[in-house]
Amino acid sequence: MLLNRILELDDQESILLAEESWQDLLDLPVTEQILKEGLDADGGIEINGLGYALHLQEPAPIWLVITDRYSKRKITAQEAEGWQSLIGRRVEAEEEDFLLAINECLSLSLAGELFCQSCLPQAGTQYVEERIERLMHLLPPMLPEEGRLLEICCGSGMATQALLRLGHRPMVVDSDRCEVCQGLKAGKLEPERCMVLDARLLSSIFLPKSFRAVLGFMVGLIDDFNWPAWREILLLSAALAEERVLFTVYTQKEAELIARALDGEGWKAEVIDNRDGKGIYDQWACLALRP
Repeated sequence: MLLNRILELDDQESILLAEESWQDLLDLPVTEQILKEGLDADGGIEINGLGYALHLQEPAPIWLVITDRYSKRKITAQEAEGWQSLIGRRVEAEEEDFLLAINECLSLSLAGELFCQSCLPQAGTQYVEERIERLMHLLPPMLPEEGRLLEICCGSGMATQALLRLGHRPMVVDSDRCEVCQGLKAGKLEPERCMVLDARLLSSIFLPKSFRAVLGFMVGLIDDFNWPAWREILLLSAALAEERVLFTVYTQKEAELIARALDGEGWKAEVIDNRDGKGIYDQWACLALRP
């Protein structure tokens, strides 16, 4: 795993995050418990400025990674004082490399059903080839030639396949862990670039304009009742885009709603008619550029 490389540990060494999800990495419930009750560790590695890996012998030998990097709740020097005597060495890691390693660890735990109470049998995840091919035709003139991409509401990764085939490696996010799990199990999502989190919380992890473009395919369905929530999701996600955003939807009304909201935030938005004879996926789009 990527965490093994960062910690300079053999691949056979077991590593686990103290927290079980990205939401927990923001709230730190397990870390809080560890700080209150202590931890019977016999060694440690400090990841400079990013966190700690503490070695446990019971119930089985494992390295437990603790980080407050993404949380408003910070571990104080006094709270970490007991760990300092355990630190055998310190390692350096780039911010991006550490995030990818966190993603990979959480994704593998999710796909391995490590934290699931139960996993209901599901039919094989469907990837409609015709939709993927239509997106491959639609997207090239609308995407930057290079730079980081963020795809929100990725589901199990059907639309992601078009991006991958076009040579992009987006960071993908969805709040539905079961959908993401199915995409991981099907090998359609890259574990290190996959996150389960409400898109409205991404600003806790990424700085504004961290990505060249932010994308979302078949966002919605959007109606008058849920539009306030969708407006918040899309605008907060758009704030992470340096250059452009692109959202596809089912209806013209949805695309126009999104365009007006983005215009109101200073973007230059246009509605694009992408209808086909079947009238199902990605029928309308909203492309917006920063002026």
